[in-house]
Amino acid sequence: MGKIRKFFGNKWVGFSLATILYVLWFVVWTGNLWLLLGVPVIYDLYISRLFYRYVWSKNARLCEKSSAYRTVYEWVSAIIFATVVASLIHLFVFQMYVIPSSSMEKTLLIGDYLYVSKVTYGPQMPNTPVSFPFVHHTMPFSQTKKSFSECIKWPYHRLKGLRQIERNDVVVFNFPAGDTVLLENQAVTYYDVLRDYQQQYGPEQGRRELEKNYTIITRPVDKRENYIKRCVALPGDSIRIVDSELFVNGQPQQTIPEKQYCYTVRTSSPLTQYTFEKLSITEGSGSGNHYFLPLTDSDVEQLLKMDNVISVTRYTAEDEAFPHDARYPWTADNFGPLWIPQKGATIALTEDILPLYGRIIDVYEDNDLEVRDDGIYINGERHDSYTFKMNYYWMMGDNRHNSADSRYWGFVPEDHIVGKASFIWLSIDRSGNKGFPSNIRWDRLFRKIE
Repeated sequence: MGKIRKFFGNKWVGFSLATILYVLWFVVWTGNLWLLLGVPVIYDLYISRLFYRYVWSKNARLCEKSSAYRTVYEWVSAIIFATVVASLIHLFVFQMYVIPSSSMEKTLLIGDYLYVSKVTYGPQMPNTPVSFPFVHHTMPFSQTKKSFSECIKWPYHRLKGLRQIERNDVVVFNFPAGDTVLLENQAVTYYDVLRDYQQQYGPEQGRRELEKNYTIITRPVDKRENYIKRCVALPGDSIRIVDSELFVNGQPQQTIPEKQYCYTVRTSSPLTQYTFEKLSITEGSGSGNHYFLPLTDSDVEQLLKMDNVISVTRYTAEDEAFPHDARYPWTADNFGPLWIPQKGATIALTEDILPLYGRIIDVYEDNDLEVRDDGIYINGERHDSYTFKMNYYWMMGDNRHNSADSRYWGFVPEDHIVGKASFIWLSIDRSGNKGFPSNIRWDRLFRKIE
């Protein structure tokens, strides 16, 4: 036993074991060779001990001499340690997310606080590792000042996870259309505003007018807004929406009990507040004998059983949808068919196909795409086909008529995936009718998200 203890107590043995574990865990797993810079630090801790001799020992003596210095040092050390640990957990293990809108009702409600697992699909290494801790893209108490620096930019790399994304998973991802932002009006999508300007002024003049009226910035992938939707289609799938019903590979979407659509409801007498509370209807409009309400299939069945309900008719959305091109006059409720790109798959390049997949080629996969008189050019070379470098996904909200999702801005690239929404750890009713703690939705705590 003494020989074993002496063996493991040897500084070279300790250095070797620590280095092997560090390289396997941080360098190999992350695939980031920059982290090899940590090896000299391990060497100093075990072998040279320069930091101990010239910094740590002096610091220990100062702590002995001054209680005030010791107190400040302990607090600073604790804060730095907690910040580092919390940052690593946020980066590699999980992050918290709060539901800000009703796009996923009734599966998820406004005020639901979620545990989002990054381990499930594999954590993504940050594109911009130099950033202020615990904030996303903007400094605290500011609407415009960036919280990150692009002095160091890492390419996309995802660590190995427990499994791949499965159809109907609830997924948190970086907003694909959030690469360009209007600082003065971040609640709207840049591309929607640009289309409005171009319809009014023409393609080139519209862009110039927009640039005159707004401050326009770009954001790297990991600093774009976080969205949460249900992944309804995987790479290689084909989708179609007919009269608001989604079909994947020719089959109706799997039943989701909390999925809801908007309906026009006609009654012979007003609906009571009790009815709204019983059906958990928090949105909608109308009064008297006519209402416009978001309802699940179960809600519709219950309404039709009421004596004062004359009819319940599903609303059909006529909103212009992706790819916002006259060659594809699709709407939010009548859409497709559309194929979801898969890594390694090849498509024939034509001008008619570019509205669907041009942004993938040009923006998401970082190519110089150009249409000339004699054909389509990628990075200066003429191409008749294109092979996708990444997998793509189709995301939709469960509140189908009140959800800004893939129907409006297209595909979600794999490098935008943040993690899987696993369970609700807290839920607070923000309607304003109740105060804390009576506004806590106790029945939703630790509910698994399905």
